Amino acid sequence: MKVLVYPPNSLILSDLVERGGHEPVVLMKEVGERVRDAEIDAPPMNITENDLKYALRYVSVEEPAGLKGRIGLLAPLLEKADAAIILTDAPPTFGCMGCAVADEFFKFLIRKRGHELDMPRLEVKYEGGERMEEMVSAVMSFLEHLTEEEKR
Repeated sequence: MKVLVYPPNSLILSDLVERGGHEPVVLMKEVGERVRDAEIDAPPMNITENDLKYALRYVSVEEPAGLKGRIGLLAPLLEKADAAIILTDAPPTFGCMGCAVADEFFKFLIRKRGHELDMPRLEVKYEGGERMEEMVSAVMSFLEHLTEEEKR
């Protein structure tokens, strides 16, 4: 199953998803494809016309360019996902969105899509320290449940 990881650049969550036997849907793969694309002049800085088209499906044309750019890059990830893991209250070192408005809006989109399509979703709070084991356990239990659903 394809599992969207949020924050979308979290190497730790991405690794947990792979260890759980699923495919992580992450920003690094999207950026990697762009870096190898001959049509992009200065990867991954350029926003393509397709990125803007994706963004305008979700946000108004009046929104700031940074928000449209981020949503344009992230929306295709959401559309590929069969499930999602949202880590809330994570420090920037765990995986940062770089923009509080895009951060909140993208979490809203994940929740909305999850509700509309009955997409499995885990929201777990980052608490750090000794509580990290509980977070990892919750993520791995969620992934096991996805594996069981796939077998049915």
